[in-house]
Formats: sequence, C-alpha cells, structure tokens
Amino acid sequence: MKVPTTLLSILLILAVVLIGCAKETQQPMETIRMASWSKPIVEQSNLYVAKEKGLFEKENLTFEYIPGAGGGDAVKNILAGNADIAFANLEAVLLAAEKGEKLKIIYNIYPENVFNLVSLKESNIESIEDLKGKNVGVYSLASGTYQNLQVLLHHAGIKEEDISITATGVLNFAPLMEGQVAATAATDTGLYDAKQKGLGEVDIIEVKDVLNTPSDVFVVTEKVYNEKKDALIRFLQVYKDSIEYTMENPDEAADIAAKHAVDGSDVTRNKEIIAIRNKTSLNNNGLGTFDFTVLKEVEASYVEMGLLQKPVKIEELATNELVEKLK
Repeated sequence: MKVPTTLLSILLILAVVLIGCAKETQQPMETIRMASWSKPIVEQSNLYVAKEKGLFEKENLTFEYIPGAGGGDAVKNILAGNADIAFANLEAVLLAAEKGEKLKIIYNIYPENVFNLVSLKESNIESIEDLKGKNVGVYSLASGTYQNLQVLLHHAGIKEEDISITATGVLNFAPLMEGQVAATAATDTGLYDAKQKGLGEVDIIEVKDVLNTPSDVFVVTEKVYNEKKDALIRFLQVYKDSIEYTMENPDEAADIAAKHAVDGSDVTRNKEIIAIRNKTSLNNNGLGTFDFTVLKEVEASYVEMGLLQKPVKIEELATNELVEKLK
C-alpha cells in the first residue's frame, strides 16, 4: 500500500523538526580550566579517572589542568583569567576575598582539616609552645601549611616572630629528616609519604583539634559563576561522579594514577593515598556540601587571630546552590 504524498511530507517535516530540536537541546562542548595548588598528584586521582572513563565528554566538557605551588597560586590564576575554577585551601580564598576580590566558593572538596605539625620525637616538641626560637618548615608561604601553622601559633598565644619559617617545597620532609628544621607543617598524605621514607617516631599536632577548617574547596570568580553556571554544574557532576567511582574502585584508580600523576609510579602507595583522600572527601551532609555553622566559626576565628582584618561574609561567599543541582 502506498503512503499518501501528503502524509509522507508531514512525516518528513516532523523528522526534520525533531532533529533540529535535538541539536538545539544538545549542550555545547566547553572547556573547563582548573587551577590546582599542585602539579597533578595522586591525591587528585579521581580527576584522572574522570578523563579515562570519559566522564568529561559525557557532560560535553574538555578539561585542562593548570598546576601551581599552593592555594594562593590557584586563586591568582582564576583572578588573572588563566583558569575558570580553582582547587585551593579555604584560607587562600578568604584572604583574596578580604582584598575585595569577587569570589564564589561552590564545592567542599575536603570537609575536614588535613593539616598538621610534625616533629621528630627526639626534638621533644610536644606543644606549640615548644616551637619558640626554632625553625619550622612549610610547603610555601602561599600554601595552607603556612596559614594553618598560623592558626596553631595563635591558639597557643605565640607570635610568628617567635619562630623562624622556611619554605621547603610541596610534600618535602627532607629538611625535617636532615635536621634543617625542628618541625614542619604538612598534610596527612605528606606525613604518610615521609613515614614510608624512614621518618621514624614523631610527635604530631593536628590542626583539626584546634579548628576543623575545610581543607580544600572549589572557588570561582563571580563573573565565571554568573556566566558559566551550567558548565560549572556539569564539572561538579563529573567531580562528584568520579569521587564515587574512585571510592568504589580504588585499585583501578591507583592504576590510572600511575599513568597521570607526577608521583604515581608506585601503585601500592597510590592505593594508600587514594584511601586517605577518599576518607577526607566524605561528608555527613553529602559530597561537596558546606556546613555554614562551621564556616562561620572559621571566619570568626580568623578575624580573632588577625589572619583576616574583618569579616568577609562567608555565608554569602560560599553557596550550596550548584551542589544541590547534582544527581
């Protein structure tokens, strides 16, 4: 039986319209440039998992990793327009906001403070007061290690002038092991590495016991937040999905990290670092979500200690709006 010409024409027109609608609704391919506080390291294995598993392509995104040396570097990169989003410690973000930079904090990467102060047992540094007159290492003066050392000093009533501070480089425990510094401010993963390299018995002071600041966040400029909101939501969806995949498949993530991370050659180590970071990514309120009670406590503490000269209205600076749109 022949299809009537009129009906055939209608079907053809409908097909053309449907194809046109599909093209219109398809999200355009966009590039997201992420400025990090470090080179590509194992701690960020979920990002390499996302690339290998095609999660960025699934959300019509291409991803560019921009390395840095500390959270301050990452924030500077978004302010200069070199990146769309920064992976940075919260302190660096607040200091930039205090200077009048228009920023939005959009995702809580590590809800728990992972910073610490480490010294060799033989140094007998059991409290912050024992640091007086001694040399203390930090990764860099633009890193969270420096700002969290300031938190510890303030809590103990010690001035920065009472100690000497040396920038030793990211994840660098060699100066401590060689006696060049009496203690070093570090992170949990940095401490793990040092122990594997023969650090020996140490005394550890955890910053979270003083102030449990979220360690790292995703932050953007207000301009990017307003102009690229849809792309940011897609990026955060990829990040969240890749974290969940890494938690479920840590062995595979460790193998993938070996191909992408500058410090990823040892797969056994990769598994341990991934386990540590998976744990610090967990959040009772849901991945990426901020607890504003904690944020306000952090802001008040920073003002009290002089790290901030005035409040920056952190409850307006940070938002859960984009996270709430994730699946």
